[in-house]
Formats: sequence, structure tokens, C-alpha cells
Amino acid sequence: MWSPFTPLLSIAAGIIGNFQQPFNTSQGGIVALSNSQFAEFTPYIEFARAAYCAPNKIAGWQCGDACHALPGFVPTLTGGDGDGTQFFYVGFWPAQSMVVVAHQGTNPSDLLAVLTDIHFHFVKPNPTLFPRIPSDARIHSGFALEHEKTAYKILAEVKRLMAEHSSTQVAIIGHSLGGALAELDTLSIKLNLPAGTTVRGVTFGKPRVGDAAWATFFDSQVSEFTRINNKRDIVPIVPGRLLGFRHPHGEIHIEPDGSVVACSGADDGTDPQCSDKLVGNIENGSIADHSGPYNGILIGTESCTP
Repeated sequence: MWSPFTPLLSIAAGIIGNFQQPFNTSQGGIVALSNSQFAEFTPYIEFARAAYCAPNKIAGWQCGDACHALPGFVPTLTGGDGDGTQFFYVGFWPAQSMVVVAHQGTNPSDLLAVLTDIHFHFVKPNPTLFPRIPSDARIHSGFALEHEKTAYKILAEVKRLMAEHSSTQVAIIGHSLGGALAELDTLSIKLNLPAGTTVRGVTFGKPRVGDAAWATFFDSQVSEFTRINNKRDIVPIVPGRLLGFRHPHGEIHIEPDGSVVACSGADDGTDPQCSDKLVGNIENGSIADHSGPYNGILIGTESCTP
């Protein structure tokens, strides 16, 4: 388990197997992942890919390859229009006795334009959605607004499904903008569920969401969070640290040569094989790497097959 002062990175077999073997990288450095370890994330990649499909396809779990890869999953709430409100869905995964929440991402060029706009502002998180949030924690105003569009109905459905299935496990998943929303949902849902509930977040190509106080509190509350970044994807390094933004711990990075490492945790630009140091600035980044592949799978609108 994590504590506020001892960041642990839980990977692969831990996610599928109740996090029994976390990798401790709190002393710095990186840990190489084997192909089989990284392959354990494949169900979460498929859930993230499915989130790009229209609600009418998700409702019947008829979204093509992503849905075929996860037989037995039962969606119970879908929503969004893919424009003013990102697609999302909630459902129950019997294979893991787990409630799953997934958020759609967006066009990376559009997202990058928003995240590099200097006219953004920080806001204090909604205290109803984030009880006990420290008074100095702040998040990106645009993400806060987008999150509030769906947060209450998602939380209500998560509670309903947990009660119906006597489940104590929840996973929140998203790619790109959907990853930012998944980070917000992960903490909000964690703070609003009973003690003893396992709430985990798995994101792909996620931008920074909040400031250092937000990230520190997030790490103190969420034991299981993994943010997977692909090669020189530009989105995970924006908005910049110089603007006051910080990621929570938990990065897993797919290297340019295809190898995979678990990073030491701190979003401080010190790990040469991890996003903030490897990419460094926008000029060194690549939008093309944003959609993947993640273990051979592309995530985005083009990957939602009929």
C-alpha cells in the first residue's frame, strides 16, 4: 500500500491479482517490466479503447474488438455526446467482481491547444465531490468543469452496482482527456466510498490535472494508481511543471525501443527513461505517439471498430 511518504508503484500482476506484488521505487531509479507483466494491463487498455465508441454500441456491448476482448462485461450506464460531454460508461465486470468506469478521450491536437493556452486558471475542487480536500489544492478549471458534468451520476451508479453485486472493487480508466477525468473520478470516488473499498485508476497518455498540493493529497489517499505513457507522447508533459502542475505517482513508460519501465514516481524530470525527462519540452514530443500502441493496441476514435 502507499502512504503519503512512501510512494509505491503497483503494476501488472498486482492490478489483476489485487496488487499483491507492488514494485517499490520510492528510493529512486526504475524497474524494467517483462512483456508478460505489461500484458496484464491489456484488459484496461481495451476498456479505454471501448470508451471511444458511441453509447448505443456500448449499451449492448457491441463495440467490436474491444468488446469482444472483454466478454461478460455488463454496461449499466452510458452517456455523453462525444462533443460537449465526453462519452463515458459504467458497468460490472464479473470476471474480477469489479465495477468499471471509463471515459473517452479527445483529439490530441485539440487537447494540446487547450493545455498550452496560458489563459487557464486553477480552481479549488468541489468540496462535495472531494470531501476533506486540503484548502490549498487546486485543479485545472477546464477539467473541473468537464468532470462535474458526469461525476454525480457516475458516483451514484458505482454505489448502486457495488451494493447489487456486493463488490468492494472499482476501477476507473481513461485515455487522454479521459485519463484526466479518470484521475478526478478516482479521487472523488475514493473519498465518497466506505473504507475498505479498493479504488484503482489506470490511465493512458494523461495530461497533468492539478498542482503539487493536489498530487500530494491524491497520493496519500489513492493506493493504486497507474498512468501509462507511450514513447514521446507530448500530452503527459502538459500543462508544464513551471506553471505549477504535478502528476501523482505511478508512471509506467513505454520506451522508444518498445521496452517498458516503472518509473520512480516523482514528477520532477529526473528519470531519463520517463516522460518528463525523456520528452522534456513540446518540441521533443510527438502527437503521433499519443494513441499508442499500448501492448499493440491503438486507443482512439479510429480504433473503435463496428
